[in-house]
Parts: sequence; structure tokens; C-alpha cells
Amino acid sequence: MAELNSKPAAHPVTPRPWWRLSLTTWIMIGLVLGAGLGYVRPDWGNRIFFLRDIFLNLIKSIIAPLVFSTLVVGIAGGGDLKKVGRMGVTALIYFEVITTIALFIGLGVVNLTRPGVGVQLTASSTEIASQVGQSHPKTLVETLVHLFPTSIVEAMVRGDVLQIVAFSVLFAMAVSAIGEKGQPILRFCESLSQVMFRFTGYVMLFAPIGVGAAMAHTVGTQGLGVLVNLGKLIGSLYLALGLLVVFVFGTVALIARVPIRKFLKAVREPATIAFATTSSESALPKAMEVMERLGVPPRIVGFVMPTGYSFNLDGTTLYLAMASVFVAQAAGTTSGFQMTFGQQIAMMLTLMLTSKGVAAVPRASLVILLATLDTFVEGYGALGVAVIFGIDELMDMGRTCVNVIGNCLATCVVARWEGEFDDERARVFGTPEESRYELAKDEPAFAEAAAKGQT
Repeated sequence: MAELNSKPAAHPVTPRPWWRLSLTTWIMIGLVLGAGLGYVRPDWGNRIFFLRDIFLNLIKSIIAPLVFSTLVVGIAGGGDLKKVGRMGVTALIYFEVITTIALFIGLGVVNLTRPGVGVQLTASSTEIASQVGQSHPKTLVETLVHLFPTSIVEAMVRGDVLQIVAFSVLFAMAVSAIGEKGQPILRFCESLSQVMFRFTGYVMLFAPIGVGAAMAHTVGTQGLGVLVNLGKLIGSLYLALGLLVVFVFGTVALIARVPIRKFLKAVREPATIAFATTSSESALPKAMEVMERLGVPPRIVGFVMPTGYSFNLDGTTLYLAMASVFVAQAAGTTSGFQMTFGQQIAMMLTLMLTSKGVAAVPRASLVILLATLDTFVEGYGALGVAVIFGIDELMDMGRTCVNVIGNCLATCVVARWEGEFDDERARVFGTPEESRYELAKDEPAFAEAAAKGQT
């Protein structure tokens, strides 16, 4: 490989000139300009919000074909179906451990900062709470039934990622089982996945405009005054999210020997997009692309990342822990209600189960929160959710960003656990050598000549 990297590439790659800004830089410029526009002209924040919807619609159009083609190629092309089952078990164990840690970090921070003390719960916003409560979270059995689609076309139309994953895995197993007759399907999926990654690149050119419009709308509608009223809760949440990322994700990355600097470079764009749009879906195609470039095999990326969007919502579970105790503290201020530490633990265990029903539910985190609070803080659940409703979008930015980072890390951990993480590809990520590496991989004649040169 050293010899390969020393050979001149067929298409020399020169470093990007300083005046040609990266996509990440353009996205940050869009965020700043959008926030400024929303603050100076709040009415314009609503007028340009349609640009954010256009961006999200384009992203959603990518997800179904990308997840399907990537999983089929990864599983049917690999030829070892036993690895699929082992990978699934490994991923689910990892998801459960990390989300449990996230819950208890949230519990610890909210009991330390006590943001709900002094907050009065009134009946002025019960209409909002009732709107949130129109949906209900899925039970564990309902989630299992929901996993298997009655129509894959319908699942793709609705963008139900979990159902697409389940169908794609079974479809890939069938393609692998019929052997040579399945090769045309496999070649089609290989081409489709490459086309969708290129399509993602085109859509990402619109990302700075889309995220700028999203930020302008948020600042224009929420204003900065909302930070004063419930700033302690917002600050506590971002403190807890920071602790989760630095200490838990950092420790996991060190244990799994994930190249941290390269990983941070890879996740900065999908994480920024998720933060601005408050949508994990908007970051999914880009996150899948950069994780493959970082050295995670496509089949692991295609399975772990979409599945993690339902079972590995680290930021959301941490938020649920903090928000539920916040409402209990506010109920104590309002009526003298006191929740014991044992009740808090019982509530965390309940959240560990109910949070698995987050997928495909409108206002998912608030729905889960309301359902749990109705059990443990009877009479104050809807009022508490109504108070949080006004600042939910500001908190949603942070938790969605952490969800994306956590799922990207999960793919690296599972790949390392399976012994399939490509350290050489990670080493060249984001450098001019990456193009030469890809050229050698995609052109067999060049790769064979390079290998002969080594010998």
C-alpha cells in the first residue's frame, strides 16, 4: 500500500485553494446569515422557510433507494449471512448500553442543576399539550409488528426507514440464496447505490441555503427571549449532551480504536445539517457516505445507521430523562408534589422501553414524554409538556445532532467489533491520497499493476 500511494495518480489531485470554501464552511455561513436574518427581520424567517422544506424533501427522496441498494449490495455481495445475525446482535447490545448511559447522565445533570424548581405549571397552554397528546407511542409489540411492512412501496413512500431495513435484509438474503441468478439484481443495486451517492452530492450543494432558512425560521419565530424564561433547562440539556459526547463517546472511540480526528472531520457536515434542520433524516445520506469513506463497510453502514435511528437515539433519550424530571420539579413548585429517587429510577426504566416507540410518531419525543409523565406525575404531564413545547425546537437541535454523531460512532464500533474497519482508508480520509486510494480500488488493472510493482 505504501508503494501504491507513492505512485503518481492517473488524475493528479491538488489541494483545494484557500478561496474555495468547503461545504462545512458554507453551511456554517448559512447558519450565521440565517440566524442574523431571523433576528433582524423575523417575518422573513417565515417567508423563506419553504427553502428548508425543499431541502428536506430532496433528502427524503434519497433515503429509500440508498438504504435499499446499500444493504442489498453489502449483504448479498458479502456471501456470509451468519455475519448479518451477529452484526445485528452486536448493534442492539451496543445501542442498549449507550442509551442507558445517556438516560442516567440526563438524570444526574437534571438533579444537579434542578432547572424545574421555581417554574409554575399553569393551565394556559393546555391546548398545545392536547395537540401533542393526539398521538401515542408504540408499545414493544406494536413496534415489532410495525417492523415488517405490508407493502415496501408504501414504506418507501412514507419514508419508514425501519421497515425499509427489514425488507432490504430479507431481500438481500433471498438474492444471495439463489446464487448466480441473483447477480443482475446485485449489479443493479451496485449501480443504484453509486448513483444515489452522487445524487446526494448534488443535493448537498443546496444544504447551506436549506439550513440557513431553517435557522432564520427558528430565530424569527422563537426569538431570543425564550432563552431567558427557560434558559436553565436549555443550558442543562446542552451541558449533559456535551458530557455524553466528550466522556462517553470519547471513551468508546478510544476503546474501539476509532481515529478520533478523522471521525470528527467526517461527522461535522452531517452533524451540522442535523443541528440546523432538527431532522436526523436530513443527515442520513451524507452520514452514510462519509462513514463508508472513513473505512466502515457498506453493509455495516447500511444496516447499523438506519436501525440506530430507531434504537440508538442517545440525544433523545437523554432529553427525555431531563425533561421528565424537570416537569416533576415544576410540579413540586406548583403543588408540593415530590418525586423520590426510586420513582425517578422507575421512570427511567419505563423510558428505556417507551423510547423504542419513537420512530414514525409525529412530535415523537413529546409524545413519549407525555405518555410517561401521565403515569408518574399524574395531573401535571400535559401542563409540563405545554411549558416545554415553546422551547422544544431549540433543544431538538442539540439532541438531533448528538443522535447523528452517536449513530455514526455506532457504525465504527460495530465494524471494529466485526474486524472489518479499514484503517488504511480512514488514514487517507479527507486527503488527496483518498482519490488515489479509490482509483486503485475501482480500477482493477491499475490495482493489479500496483500490486506487481510491490512484489
